[in-house]
Amino acid sequence: MTQTHRHSAAPPAPLMAGWISRLDLARELGLSVDTLRRWDNRRIGPACVRAGRTIYYRRAVVLDWLEKQESTKRANGKGRK
Repeated sequence: MTQTHRHSAAPPAPLMAGWISRLDLARELGLSVDTLRRWDNRRIGPACVRAGRTIYYRRAVVLDWLEKQESTKRANGKGRK
């Protein structure tokens, strides 16, 4: 019988590594879940995915979205004075 040798590799990352729930994102941003829901309905917030009844956001997408909000304010001259 032939044995197969596995190379010692790092253990796989948890499936949801890099993702955050809507509730947790709302807490981190200091917003309500309803605000994030309204943004999703209007397509003005960060992109998200649905897994059953739970909404998840990719952390990298949220960070990119936040950076774009900052540059949009500066470009339009609508920033806080």
